[in-house]
Amino acid sequence: MPYSLSLGLTCAFSISSKTDCIVGSVMQDGTSFNLQSDSSAMEPVKSPLVTEKIVELQGAELRTQAFGNPTSPPVLLIMGVMSSMLWWPERFCEELAAQGRYVIRYDQRDTGLSTHYPPGKPDYSFSDLSNDAVAILDGYGIEAAHLVGMSMGGFVAQEAALRYPQRVRTLTLISSSPVGIDGLPSSTAAYKEHSAAAESIDWSDLEAIADFLRRDAAMLAGTGHPHDARSAKTLIARDMERAPSFVSATNHFMLLGEDGGAKLHASRIEAPVLAIHGTSDPLFPIEHGEAFTRDVANAKLHRITGGGHEIHDQDIDEMTRVIAGHTAS
Repeated sequence: MPYSLSLGLTCAFSISSKTDCIVGSVMQDGTSFNLQSDSSAMEPVKSPLVTEKIVELQGAELRTQAFGNPTSPPVLLIMGVMSSMLWWPERFCEELAAQGRYVIRYDQRDTGLSTHYPPGKPDYSFSDLSNDAVAILDGYGIEAAHLVGMSMGGFVAQEAALRYPQRVRTLTLISSSPVGIDGLPSSTAAYKEHSAAAESIDWSDLEAIADFLRRDAAMLAGTGHPHDARSAKTLIARDMERAPSFVSATNHFMLLGEDGGAKLHASRIEAPVLAIHGTSDPLFPIEHGEAFTRDVANAKLHRITGGGHEIHDQDIDEMTRVIAGHTAS
């Protein structure tokens, strides 16, 4: 069963073998910094300990960044389609680390500073993305972690939990949808109309892509807080400038039609599940979040009143509080 994703495309799942992982080098260990548009530029952050590591796979490298004390319970953050780790706000990571969690965010393949492939020729499958999540745990020497997935990252997290249940302590799924569940409402009419415009974009034109992403961020915003267009523009610019081949991120769309999804079903998830879902999400209406509590045995829902398909700065305190509670077990 396919699931609607951003730009009107669909996502499904398939099975592939586990990818062996080799630990990469540790950079700036123990030094506070944050990635900028230029990968060589750093800026101070509030966390007392921020480290960067490259995890090497067979034929690929994944850039990761960790916040907090490595002896604390580990939390792996998995972002959605076309989005690097920068889409996990630094304050989100810092606050979760301040609540006693070891927080790891990373660039998925074809995003940020991780391995890029020629546009239109991804040499990996959707299932490889869930393999990558487990490979990062291996790279950090972590036996099992709490996984937090946003949008498509929630699908990656669910697949990891279904295929590697012993590696997943809990799942937190933000603005996502349960794997294998039929009959859920589609995106709003307004968002569908916006998504259709993607078909006319020249995806080799970076400025055209940036303009569409700015409009996309506005369309995905909720009703609870004003949309911060200036911050969204800055984040999109940082993300695009930081990546050596931002256009390669469109390879994610080539993975979204894989037909292995029928083999996976959210009802088989063993880990405790927390769904965090905005009541005004235009991409995955709130019924997607509610479906977790209906179809997954050990699931609960936290509604973000007026929240959209986003991590809004004014919702970070609430989100990190409930995630800290969920991952306390």
